[in-house]
Amino acid sequence: MRNAVAAAETPRSDQARLVPPDYAASPSTVFDHILAFVTGCAAGAAVLFIFYKIIPLSVIGGVLTGAVHIVTADHAARQKRLTKLRVQFFDMLEAMSVAMRAGNPPLKALQSARGDLAMIYSEDSDILRELDIVIQRFHNAIALSEAFSDFARRSGLEDVASFASVYATIEGKSGRADEIVRETQQIIADKMEIEMEIDTLMTAAKSEVNIMLFMPLVILGVIGYAGAGFMDAIYTTIMGKLVATGGLIVFIISFYMAKKFSNVQI
Repeated sequence: MRNAVAAAETPRSDQARLVPPDYAASPSTVFDHILAFVTGCAAGAAVLFIFYKIIPLSVIGGVLTGAVHIVTADHAARQKRLTKLRVQFFDMLEAMSVAMRAGNPPLKALQSARGDLAMIYSEDSDILRELDIVIQRFHNAIALSEAFSDFARRSGLEDVASFASVYATIEGKSGRADEIVRETQQIIADKMEIEMEIDTLMTAAKSEVNIMLFMPLVILGVIGYAGAGFMDAIYTTIMGKLVATGGLIVFIISFYMAKKFSNVQI
């Protein structure tokens, strides 16, 4: 009864904050979708025009590429959100570990961590919303381990799932909770450091791959316009169009493989 009264007295904005975020949904706005479509459409139309010099085909292909790019941009936006959430979760564990080493129980440590994170992140950040949900659920007689498990399930983050599993095992049974939180935080820190090192090493390789991918387009474009008819057979004969189609297929496969291999997961 008291929970129902408290919920009725809770401001609408606070109730909205306690709704679990849906990380499967796209965080992109309508403007982001329009920008993704325009970018993909322009890139697709430019590539097709370089290979075929047929304006209607370039326009149709550009529209299709723009539609596909909306989907890929949505996926990239979701991944970026989860990457940011993972960093925020690491900061939460660090603040929670400090509070627990000072002698605070887990709930007090979470509340202290929320206060520390509020000085770093905005109130609409995912980690602060998640902390509000965890704390509120504890007040509604839901164990912290269950709240963390739900957080892990919705986010799909391996680090959150590992922490939730470990915490569920030691909840109320171990006096080493502060050490376990600190060890979990250190494991995540080591993984993030390795990822940063790999990303640094891959940066130069990614740049070289991008140059190798788009240099043929530049060469085709320059020769097509400044080659004094040198490339006319490509655009006017059936065999030339078949060669252009083969080159386009190779370009698409190379582009996909370059993106796939440059995405290293730890």
